[in-house]
Amino acid sequence: MRFLICIPTYNERENLEPLLKEVLARTPSDTEVLVIDDNSPDATGALADDLARQNPRIHVLHRSGKLGLATAYAQGFRWGLEQGFEWFCEMDADFSHDPKHLKDFLSIMASGRADVICGSRYVEGGGVSNWSRGRLVLSRLGSLYAHLWLRYPIHDWTGGFNAWNRRTVELLRLDTLRSKGYAFQIEMKYRASVLGLRVVETPIVFQERRAGASKMSGSIVKEAILGVARLRWNFEGGRLFS
Repeated sequence: MRFLICIPTYNERENLEPLLKEVLARTPSDTEVLVIDDNSPDATGALADDLARQNPRIHVLHRSGKLGLATAYAQGFRWGLEQGFEWFCEMDADFSHDPKHLKDFLSIMASGRADVICGSRYVEGGGVSNWSRGRLVLSRLGSLYAHLWLRYPIHDWTGGFNAWNRRTVELLRLDTLRSKGYAFQIEMKYRASVLGLRVVETPIVFQERRAGASKMSGSIVKEAILGVARLRWNFEGGRLFS
């Protein structure tokens, strides 16, 4: 089962090498990693190239600048489809997604019971670490807001530690995605739910980043709020995949 872990990067030089070392140590030899670097000023891309030369399980895509999280993942998934991978994972570069949870993803993949695997902070056994109460409330309200609009039983709509099988990636029509930032996570899960694909949530504990600066901004939050309503309207109007 060929499994590709896609890791977008922008100024993640401090985190990249230890993260890749741990990811590869915790996964079998048919798991590979694709670093998608947006021309990081701190030379994350150059470091990724050095690591790829040392290990054939590491690959690198270079992009011209900050083009958005959604396009990074879409480009990574397309590359993986061309290379014949069977499963695709989204994973942050800053250790907020703990590599120890990959064993649970791999177990669910092997069971054949899921088309989509969502790492969930809000199911039994999941949680967050080192968050302020305000940030936790905002995150929970975001998932509740998405649930009320979209009406599918997913507990963690906004989480970004997810995996998709090949058939799902092909059905979701990446070329028609409208979201640019973190709203991409919601749009992908909603499309999968509308298509009747099997979405399984597995508990994760989300960690605060180890080093570097957060990429979250007010514009990203605004896009997610407006994007959820737009998804519902497009579905009702028969325009979700167009």
